Amino acid sequence: MALYAELHRHLGGSVVPRVLWRYFQRHKSDIASRFADYPGFEDFYTKPRNTLDEYLELHTLVESVQTVETLPYFIYRLLRGAYIFENLAYLELRYTPYLRTPEHLTQSERIEKMAEIVDVVGKASQIPEYPIVTSQILCMHSRLPYEVNKAIVDLAVQNPKYVCAVDVAGGDSYYAERLSEWAKLYEYALEKGVKTTGHLYETTAGCYPDLLPYLMRIGHGIQIPLLYPELLKEVAQRGQCLEVCPTTYSKTGTLQDIRQLKTVFDRCFEAGVDIAICTDNAGLHNVRLPFEYENLLTNDIIGFQQLQACQDAAFKHAFAWRYGKRPASLLNGLLHSEDADVSVLNEHRV
Repeated sequence: MALYAELHRHLGGSVVPRVLWRYFQRHKSDIASRFADYPGFEDFYTKPRNTLDEYLELHTLVESVQTVETLPYFIYRLLRGAYIFENLAYLELRYTPYLRTPEHLTQSERIEKMAEIVDVVGKASQIPEYPIVTSQILCMHSRLPYEVNKAIVDLAVQNPKYVCAVDVAGGDSYYAERLSEWAKLYEYALEKGVKTTGHLYETTAGCYPDLLPYLMRIGHGIQIPLLYPELLKEVAQRGQCLEVCPTTYSKTGTLQDIRQLKTVFDRCFEAGVDIAICTDNAGLHNVRLPFEYENLLTNDIIGFQQLQACQDAAFKHAFAWRYGKRPASLLNGLLHSEDADVSVLNEHRV
């Protein structure tokens, strides 16, 4: 039984096209009516964009329908697919809770509502028939004010049962004017015992070395080995792991050819920097984690031994997993015991 860990998946981008289309047909006919049929919607939803900003606009389409009432609907289908089709044992879902609160409320009212969102996501993720160990990463956002982002970190501090880390997202080109602010928020999170990751060095416009010391993992980080390989030594010394999401870079126009990632993997392996292979937005790409593996192999970007190392690195760097390796030996023992119960995986939360 091959079981995998997914460290970088956005809740908004995780909804596969068919599930979202059926939801629109049943509950949002005004949105569904914009498209002649499902193939037309799928093409719009999954086609490559010219820039990261254009790509991120798609998140608003899903965020608008992910509410307190509907989140259990989407999460159930997400975990069902992840368990059946991807063999996931562990999944970290990241999102900005503020963007799932009603827009007509005041800022302070929306901040108060965020705790309910975290609770709903946490409870909806506990599904006995799909025993994936799950945890949440709460994303600060480059377009949100300091007060909201501070409240997001506070929410992570207050909810260790469901939340394992904080992140910053929303387009890395927008961090520049607020670098001291992000550093302050990350420092505060670390002081409170909250783990950290962040969308950094994804694009050539998002390279901020001053933020690297605050991160335990680096969201994407591909421009480090591509443009700034001299930083790899420091990354290795800190024990930081890159969350590399191969399909994303062709969907956002960041890379022209996926084979450019060979340099990323080769330089990281040479420098002793771990890489976890992730999907980022499996729904927007209509690509599941095993295909990311296969695509890297068939394009001769990595070999099977490197793939194994990346799969193991995902468990090693998982924020809410007790063990630094894949659970194959654990499961083999369970499946041959008298009281075998795979749901015991859910007990392996930090």
